[in-house]
Amino acid sequence: MRLAIPLSLVLSLCATACATAPAAEERPGETLWNAIRPLCGKAYEGRLVEGTEPSDAAIGEQRLVMWVRDCDDDEIRIPFRVGADASRTWILSRFAGGVRLKHDHRHPDGVEDEISRYGGDTTGAADGLSLDFHADAFTAELLPAAATNVWTVAVDPGSTFTYALRREAEGRRFRVEFDLARPVELPRP
Repeated sequence: MRLAIPLSLVLSLCATACATAPAAEERPGETLWNAIRPLCGKAYEGRLVEGTEPSDAAIGEQRLVMWVRDCDDDEIRIPFRVGADASRTWILSRFAGGVRLKHDHRHPDGVEDEISRYGGDTTGAADGLSLDFHADAFTAELLPAAATNVWTVAVDPGSTFTYALRREAEGRRFRVEFDLARPVELPRP
């Protein structure tokens, strides 16, 4: 026996479902996420654009390479090399309210550093090709001086990938930009 469902009921149900279910593009952070995904498997050379600490100058004198190494539906891992130092990885992950940025620091033998996994979440509007990540409670406890950190990740497709840090009260600034127009040879893992 076939059940006849009035077309008006089907259209009404569809309109209700479509209005209440957010489209994939509306997911917080989706615009930036979708701009980074095509970079997966590629490496890019960068340069220090801004740095306010003496240690920043030393970083700026080294070859800077980011490698968008691992991408899945909810996590992107981006190792950041400073010269021969391969101890840093930026980890972007999705959660219901937006995107999270964490910093994974490792010793040469692969053991996690005691200063690792700090970072923060997007707060408020998480839309566009540039997202701010405000330091979380874990970061404030681990690194009290970083309690007010705001990190920024931005993509200008085909042009630049930017990673930045600012600490307003102290005037702290750090920013590196990577040239997306010219991929470089992949670093050794």
